[in-house]
Amino acid sequence: MTTDVALKWIEHNERTLIETSDKIWELAEVGLQEHGSAKLLEKLLLDNGFAVESGVSGMPSAFIGSWGQGRPVIGFLGEYDALPGLSQQRLSATKQPLEEGAPGHGCGHNLLGTAALASAIAVKHALLASGMQGTVKYFGCPAEELLTGKAYMAKDGHFDGLDIAITWHPGSLNAVRMGTSNAMNSAKFKFFGVTAHAAGNPHMGRSALDACILMDVGVNYMREHIIQDARVHSVITDGGGEPNVVPAHAEIWYYVRAPKRRQVDDIYARVVKMAEAAAAMTETSYEIEFLTGCAEYIRVNALAQVFDKALRDAGPPRFTDEEKAYARELAKSFPKGSRDEVPASVKAADLHEEIIEPLTRHGHGSSDVGDVSYVTPTVEISTACNVIGTPGHSWQYTATTGMSIGHKGMVCAARAMALGALRLFSEPRLVESARGEWEEIIRQNPYNNPIPKEQMPRLDVVKSHH
Repeated sequence: MTTDVALKWIEHNERTLIETSDKIWELAEVGLQEHGSAKLLEKLLLDNGFAVESGVSGMPSAFIGSWGQGRPVIGFLGEYDALPGLSQQRLSATKQPLEEGAPGHGCGHNLLGTAALASAIAVKHALLASGMQGTVKYFGCPAEELLTGKAYMAKDGHFDGLDIAITWHPGSLNAVRMGTSNAMNSAKFKFFGVTAHAAGNPHMGRSALDACILMDVGVNYMREHIIQDARVHSVITDGGGEPNVVPAHAEIWYYVRAPKRRQVDDIYARVVKMAEAAAAMTETSYEIEFLTGCAEYIRVNALAQVFDKALRDAGPPRFTDEEKAYARELAKSFPKGSRDEVPASVKAADLHEEIIEPLTRHGHGSSDVGDVSYVTPTVEISTACNVIGTPGHSWQYTATTGMSIGHKGMVCAARAMALGALRLFSEPRLVESARGEWEEIIRQNPYNNPIPKEQMPRLDVVKSHH
């Protein structure tokens, strides 16, 4: 059978996949600096007969692999960026960085990119064996944590022409992800004033830092008057040199999030007014560096049904007594309340070994998968790669993504995505049904990519630790 070819390819290449994910885990490259990680994945594609286009949308670590011809065109989305400051040793149940302050894979993207690539290659081999027509694509998407890679790739039309997009994310539960996410804008506000001696002649100065602080005060008061599900958070990335000099320049970086793209636009416009007002109050000037913006995730029920079955057919990961003992020990380090929002049926476990109904809770975080979901029908699954209740973006997350618990979830995801994709290739009516449902949603809520058409991504937003 066609599916047997795909599953056997994953099984026979499991060691290579684990080694690849571990190498990416060890590289731990932050967003838009994932050069080594991207090359590892590109080589696997080339070795398996894919054509590869590197450096797309002005990002050296972004690439697209393609194989086949004709329709349907089905794409797999891969990510491989790490997070600053989350370095952690494998198999340690206490916080022990490999290198203090270094990045770590505290969101499991080393697993994410590798499993999506495994599915794409396995599907290619299955289609080749069966003689079925169709095109398989793999999208190497950098800087998901910066909400950059897919948003810029969508702006430049790289997902146009896809019939379906498939992705997954490491988690603690095995299920189709049907929850929504927040849309988001990311922008830096730079203020410019006049230096002066802060004690000798402060009246001659105009403080850019004061402007940053006053802007943030205004934004904080605004929080009372925006919708409850919105989020606005900031860091001051430049606050001056020393207290004895009135700062002539300062910078504050904002994320503005809300459940709908149009809500983000409205709240962001009010944030800009805070900058205008702060500049007026301090007699400074300002400029905005708009970094990126992403859309919320669009759910497609028809795809959820296909991939729920695929996940059940693939089967959940199974863990050893040693892995369960490690998970139990690691869970002791979690903050109180870490399992408050976990489904009641699984709260007692440390590692999930079942398939549950699709997860529908709204997530207040953001993902540039949302931009892809506005361009083509998209489906996302999750598999157990960490301990139930693991905090997101934590050293505990990093610990399990570099060892056997994460590896087992990765292989499970690769199998499920391959099975779901092959069903779509073999049953065109499922693709038509998904696209019909999606088109009706988009008709009522058209896509608005907020990134200026000619803007290129900034490659040094996050500094490499090394």
